[in-house]
Amino acid sequence: MNLSQQEWASQLEADTNAVILDVRTEDEWSEGIIPGAILNDIYKGQGFIYRLEELDKSKNYYVYCKAGGRSAQACSIMKQMGFENTFNLEGGFMNWEGEVGFTE
Repeated sequence: MNLSQQEWASQLEADTNAVILDVRTEDEWSEGIIPGAILNDIYKGQGFIYRLEELDKSKNYYVYCKAGGRSAQACSIMKQMGFENTFNLEGGFMNWEGEVGFTE
């Protein structure tokens, strides 16, 4: 499900069962993240699938990338794998107006 920046942020804030999933590359990840996100680079192909298989399907996944295309694709893949609740951040990280964190 695609959510606007505001819908995504407010729904995430109220969700006690939320996981934030960043599907960008490690280089993009180093430029800043949405705090609390876990990285799973969609470009890793089968490695991306293996990492998804390790996740708890009962959680609600808030997925983002740089512009919203890869995260929409990731949500689609996750749905096919049996994840019930995936939320794509429309416009991606480059339009994110919320808090930004940095990895070390």
